[in-house]
Amino acid sequence: MLKAYKYRIYPTGEQVVLLAKSFGCVRWFYNFALNLTSETYKATGKGLSRNDIINLLPSLKKEHEWLTEPPSQCLQQVALDLSSAFLNFFEKRAKYPSFKKKGQKQSIRFPQQVKLDGDYLTLPKLGKVYCKVSRLPEGKLKSVTVSLTPSGEYYAACLYDDGKDKPTSSSEGKAIGVDMGINHYTITSDGNKHGNPKYYRKYEVKLAKKQKQLSRKHKGSQNRNKARIKVAKVHTKITRCREDFLHKLSRKLVDENQVIVVENLAVKNLIKNHNLAKSISDAGWGQFCTMLKYKAEWEGKTYIEVDRFFPSSKTCSNCLHQVHNLSLDIRSWQCPKCQTMHDRDINAAMNIRDEGLRILSQCGLDGLRRRATGVAGGHLATASGQRVRPSKGTAFRGDVG
Repeated sequence: MLKAYKYRIYPTGEQVVLLAKSFGCVRWFYNFALNLTSETYKATGKGLSRNDIINLLPSLKKEHEWLTEPPSQCLQQVALDLSSAFLNFFEKRAKYPSFKKKGQKQSIRFPQQVKLDGDYLTLPKLGKVYCKVSRLPEGKLKSVTVSLTPSGEYYAACLYDDGKDKPTSSSEGKAIGVDMGINHYTITSDGNKHGNPKYYRKYEVKLAKKQKQLSRKHKGSQNRNKARIKVAKVHTKITRCREDFLHKLSRKLVDENQVIVVENLAVKNLIKNHNLAKSISDAGWGQFCTMLKYKAEWEGKTYIEVDRFFPSSKTCSNCLHQVHNLSLDIRSWQCPKCQTMHDRDINAAMNIRDEGLRILSQCGLDGLRRRATGVAGGHLATASGQRVRPSKGTAFRGDVG
């Protein structure tokens, strides 16, 4: 399996200068290749392949001598990054590739001739860079990606291959349904509610103060750059706090359960609600689901996504009677058919768990993998070929033992 270990690095003054030149050259070549690919496609109807982009380098280095200063491997990786960006665009996983900007996060990748020995990371042309190793890696070092954050910190993401295969997924064990929320971050089918720390709200006043100071500085001045770094540091603090919370919560859920079922939320559509957009963006639901997924794969556990149109909140988990109207302000309700009193969120989590187990019992683990890759009809259909959303007045439940 491939695993990445991210470490903080502390380059010297000379290494900082060479890194700055490397970031600039890579950024320029990426923008040049992106513009040339777009223009070629408009003129001929075909873009440039990865080899076509790499073959541009010899002539460009003769025309621009400063392109020879960074390691040549970093420039060659631009072709790989750009082709991946276009692939994600054509498969509708991302927007059309955009030009890189100097003020954003900068990164370069070293695919070979790298070594991590003790507290020093050896990189081509840079030599030994001091690296704060927080945990020892396992396996063979494949590549190193050096990045510079807007707050001025340098990091190295070391990709290792431990030589092990992914463990075989199993569904034998405890299953849990997870419902996402705002007042409570997650509500599980066993009745537990995990609070939402709301880190952006916590640092919102401090961030507004720093942004106000930044807006008063003259553009292009050193004082403006200092103020920009202060704003970036507040954003970094919020990001780190959120990631720490999400890592701990996802690890807890994966360690305690064998089957984890979540809802396939369309966060991009949810943030169109201007009353909840800031709170939803602060929650980071998509990042949390990503953590649950890869950690479950590492541990040989099963991760299932239920369709976003599945009426988990409106369906009684006891008798499966479905109510037609249930506004967001109603946090508890009584089933008109069986008279069971429901907590809205816990009831939704139980229904999500049951629907996930129903999908698992019908299509099995192999079917889940095909669904994840889009082979078995996407998310809008169940294994039986029927839509997940029931017709009005009907109820359904998975036949789970």
